[in-house]
Amino acid sequence: MPEIVALFLFVVLLCVAVLHLYWALGGLWPAGDEAALARMVVGVKNMEEMPGTALTIVVAALIATAGVLPLVFTDILPDPVSGLLPVAFRSYLPLVMLGALALVFLARGTLSYTSYFRKMEAVEPFVTLDRNYYAPLCLLLGAGFALLALGL
Repeated sequence: MPEIVALFLFVVLLCVAVLHLYWALGGLWPAGDEAALARMVVGVKNMEEMPGTALTIVVAALIATAGVLPLVFTDILPDPVSGLLPVAFRSYLPLVMLGALALVFLARGTLSYTSYFRKMEAVEPFVTLDRNYYAPLCLLLGAGFALLALGL
């Protein structure tokens, strides 16, 4: 079962990372222009341009890394770094990293349903897309990371 969860997390996060890389390279899908894309995926008031190329590539790399970690911790992929760590630390590394990712995704998903989020300067269509798609996806990813961290 952990391997199925790890593969699900990997596939979803790899798709999200590739989409970010596409945007970093100037892609506009699913919008027609940059301003519409910024309103759709960033959602900050008065933002007419997407974040810079370098920042978006860094985000894509971080998302891809988050997707690979479950494969490493379920032994689908070999672990390239644990041999460099002290033995006592190796046993806690999966719990710490997967637990941290679970908290990040669960917090991000939950934020969309709070009164704090409603007070932010978010714009449409981001608000609707976030509540209907982005936040539920983050909650699902967070739950997957939590399952792996707890060893379920």
